[in-house]
Amino acid sequence: MQCSWKAVLLLALASIAIQYTAIRTFTAKSFHSCPIPNPVNCSLTQDTDAADRLCDESPTFTYNLSRKTHILILATTRSGSSFVGQLFNQHFDVFYLFEPLYHVQYTLIPKLTQSKSTTDRRVMLGASRDLLRSLYDCDLYFLENYIKPQPVNHTTDRLFRRGASKALCSPPVCESLGAVDLHLEEGDCVKKCGTLNLTLATESCREHGHVAIKTVRVPEVSDLRALVEDPRLNLKVIQLVRDPRGILASRSETFRDTYRLWRIWDGTGRKPYNLDVTQLTTVCEDFWNSVSTGLNRPPWLKGKYMLVRYEDLARNPMKKTEEIYDFLGIPMDSNVERWIQNNTRGDRSSSKHKYGTVRNSAATAEKWRFRLSYEIVAFTQHACQQVLAQLGYKTAGSEEELKNLSISLVEERDFLPFS
Repeated sequence: MQCSWKAVLLLALASIAIQYTAIRTFTAKSFHSCPIPNPVNCSLTQDTDAADRLCDESPTFTYNLSRKTHILILATTRSGSSFVGQLFNQHFDVFYLFEPLYHVQYTLIPKLTQSKSTTDRRVMLGASRDLLRSLYDCDLYFLENYIKPQPVNHTTDRLFRRGASKALCSPPVCESLGAVDLHLEEGDCVKKCGTLNLTLATESCREHGHVAIKTVRVPEVSDLRALVEDPRLNLKVIQLVRDPRGILASRSETFRDTYRLWRIWDGTGRKPYNLDVTQLTTVCEDFWNSVSTGLNRPPWLKGKYMLVRYEDLARNPMKKTEEIYDFLGIPMDSNVERWIQNNTRGDRSSSKHKYGTVRNSAATAEKWRFRLSYEIVAFTQHACQQVLAQLGYKTAGSEEELKNLSISLVEERDFLPFS
């Protein structure tokens, strides 16, 4: 049976269209493709009208043939994101990367300046989405464009927080490790493993069943729509939020120079006239916009979005982690369970550095009440009243109420995944 010239032409055009779409990572709409006519089934009577009818009647054609689940932890600084990242880093079949978008920010911000213009935001987000798409496809070579100095022969010692990724600190990526080195501290990983071979890292990524990435450099979930709708990915977003009062207290203690004026206000009781309140209001605005999108349940987020409050995770880490893995459709292995048991009951001295994850999780979640003055708490509650109400956080009306109430300041609320 021989195909008509019209059917052959249609086949060629469809093939070109598919190839063109495949190289476009970012698009505002989902990509749907009509099934391609099979030359074996062509007949002399086939025409473009028949092909159009076939396209109208056929289901959406997708290209995600991989078994991988692509996980993005969407968070802000000092919201517990390092802790949540470890819930995936410890899983034997998850390839985890800690803040790879740091390199995009480090490379582009000096050129873009510190302005918050729409153009600068688009450039940053475009580059970030481009890198995320490549990393989820286990193309770690793309990261070389943002590592300075640029890697030589695909090796580098400049990958940000390489030691926070278990996959990058174990064989085959780290060939020098023995059986006694299976649980390295972050600093020991860098010392023992030496430079990072991105070729070996790429191979390791491909051997893992799933890829998880943590970032605090994407403001809102709507910024990820192009990736969520990309049919070549199976992207699921876990948005982590925390009480803004807790975020402010943690940042003031961790980034002491940046938050110097906040600490002066906390110590003296006098609010500096030149206090940068955008350090607080930006967090609340991003939370409000992003969570509003998620809770409005747009069709493009169906089955792709889960909202997690840090306080809920801190109070019952095992139960909440099980819920997260249920949402992802991935079995939670014993390594994750063991890590939770060992890292949520620590004392104040357990955490060795600002990104440490060994701590008493429940106590950490409410410690801000004893760090911040009531004046700063009241100011924060006024500036962030919308998002506090949206996320179910109760406010304190006086200093006495602030000190006497414990974690019950967090109102019970069940944020079920959008399925």
